[in-house]
Amino acid sequence: MQQKKNLYRTFFNPLLIEPHRTLPSEIAVIGAGTIGPDIGYYLKDALPDTKLYLVDVAEGPLANAEKRVAGYVKKAVEKNKLKPEKAEAILRNIFYTTDYERLSDCELIIEAATERLDLKRKIFERLEGIVSPETILTSNTSSIPAERIFSGLRRPERTTVTHFFAPAWRSLPVELIAWEKAGQDTLDYLFWFFATTGKVPLITDDAICFMLDRVFDNWANEAAYLLDRATVAQIDKVAEQFVFAAPFFVLNMANGNPIIIETNTLQMEEGAHYRPAPILASVDRWQTVRPGDKPAVLPKDLEETIRTRLLGILFSQCFDIVDRGIGTPEDLNLGCQIALGFRKGPFDLMRELGETEVMSIMERFEKERPGFPKPKSPYAFYQDFKRHILVDEIDGVKIITLRRPQAMNALSDEVNNEILSVLKQGTDDPAVKGFVITGYGNRAFSAGADIGRFPAMLGDAAAAVQYAKECAEVQLFMDRMEKPVVAAINGLALGGGLEVAIRCHAMVATVESTFQFPEITLGILPGIGGCAVPYRRWPKGAELFHEMICLGKPLSARKALEIGMLSKISDNYPALVRDGVDLVLSLQGRVARIHEGKIDIPDVKLPDSPMAGDLPLSREAVALAAGAIKAAAQADTLSAALEAGYVGFGKTACTESAREGISAFLEKRKPNYS
Repeated sequence: MQQKKNLYRTFFNPLLIEPHRTLPSEIAVIGAGTIGPDIGYYLKDALPDTKLYLVDVAEGPLANAEKRVAGYVKKAVEKNKLKPEKAEAILRNIFYTTDYERLSDCELIIEAATERLDLKRKIFERLEGIVSPETILTSNTSSIPAERIFSGLRRPERTTVTHFFAPAWRSLPVELIAWEKAGQDTLDYLFWFFATTGKVPLITDDAICFMLDRVFDNWANEAAYLLDRATVAQIDKVAEQFVFAAPFFVLNMANGNPIIIETNTLQMEEGAHYRPAPILASVDRWQTVRPGDKPAVLPKDLEETIRTRLLGILFSQCFDIVDRGIGTPEDLNLGCQIALGFRKGPFDLMRELGETEVMSIMERFEKERPGFPKPKSPYAFYQDFKRHILVDEIDGVKIITLRRPQAMNALSDEVNNEILSVLKQGTDDPAVKGFVITGYGNRAFSAGADIGRFPAMLGDAAAAVQYAKECAEVQLFMDRMEKPVVAAINGLALGGGLEVAIRCHAMVATVESTFQFPEITLGILPGIGGCAVPYRRWPKGAELFHEMICLGKPLSARKALEIGMLSKISDNYPALVRDGVDLVLSLQGRVARIHEGKIDIPDVKLPDSPMAGDLPLSREAVALAAGAIKAAAQADTLSAALEAGYVGFGKTACTESAREGISAFLEKRKPNYS
């Protein structure tokens, strides 16, 4: 825990920070080559009214950068991912220039020039003579420690490394380096800034290659060392068991051979075992196959050799990163998925294999490749962390943040278990006054629940009912809690996510937040309390709840406030959490219980042709949802009302509507309920 606090000195959730400055009105990116224009496009997409200066020493790269940015905008408009008016704003106020003097009013400058230490130092020395003392200066280097770049500057406290991943306009993570001389205000601001603009900042120590590049560079280098045993295609096909894009395929995409040579040469400061594979210097492009192509047939012993070596280098680097405090296991596990394309986080892979197999892999790897780091702690130490939630504390209140940004904070069995463990631990801790549950980022509290095991239960009502009950453990525990739990809704609260929120003892939300039960569009209904609890807590909204459950209609934050669902609408994320904390403190000793006994609700009036927007719905599924609502209202107890919802969910699992809806969802197509 101390290692984590060395990196995360303020909060784990960046949006809990109240920044000491506003969003910048003028930004510059130095370097119009490979990644600079992509960083610029991300900034303009997030802050379209901001002035952006894209700087290079030559006009050619600037002209190419202008074409690239215009191409991104054009494609986004054609795919209806960008409205024309926003597209115009993005393209407006971008200045492609060779003149550094034009950057004098910039508040943030990101250098993305060639990976040469002397060049980077020269750029920042020049910038110090132009910009104001308050301007934040960062480098996008993937491998050079911040101390080597910035320590000679007059004001190193306003500098650090902010390492993006390709494609920088789309890839979520940014490594934010907490180096020795970086001011805490600078780190806090950048941590908040990147999260506010849609990125996932991961705070990392100032080690050579930082955290995620250490993983990828050595993964790719080890693949090259295996070429004395196997072909490029064979190695890539084994690697595809673990990643969506295998190492040689990625090296071709990124022209990455020189990068691996450069970064692994730098890592040789830590030992000769990091030496880059000699073959990297003699090959331009690799003869590989595309991801997903038919696998090559490998002898079992060769496949096992490749697998052991690739997993050995992966696990070795992960153990080392955690042991040295370069990064947290939470960030490393997530970062490998959202930055490097691993199908599962490395610590999830270890858990799946088990301690015996992991230690066997490490022993075999050590024999073949001596010198690489080995675990310094027992295996269990590397598994003891929350994978999907962050836990902070404000005024004795635990802030639980759902962090699955790649899935808009969707719930899963493991997420639910992690939430439940924090609630149980805090319930028994007299120092904990209560809890706030919120989502990571500005887009979603939670976009629902993973389908998980449900497709296997289609046609089996009893199994579906049991599944719903197993998914309801968090909600049932909150029903019994004496300490207050407040949901702080920061965007979309959909399906299973909304079913968690409505069981909290109170809710606050930002004005952009939306509440929705979209299950009916899948031919099913909200089975974990959605058909029962809203009517018992906020009877004024009964007719709105009918439309939400039976027709999938969204509910705005303002309407939710009118019917009493929300205690308050907050101005922004920090205010949202602060309002949630204040509400927890005000509810001490007076948590309201959900109404027991029968309730009166208006009739559920169904249209002849039910629609969710422009999607025709299944009349069968809508009728089952209406029946579950009525049965829950007539139940004598809350427990019986919840049971009516479970049973209704089980009934829908046995319909052709559910089979079609779930199949369409998995196949990413529109369902046809005709």
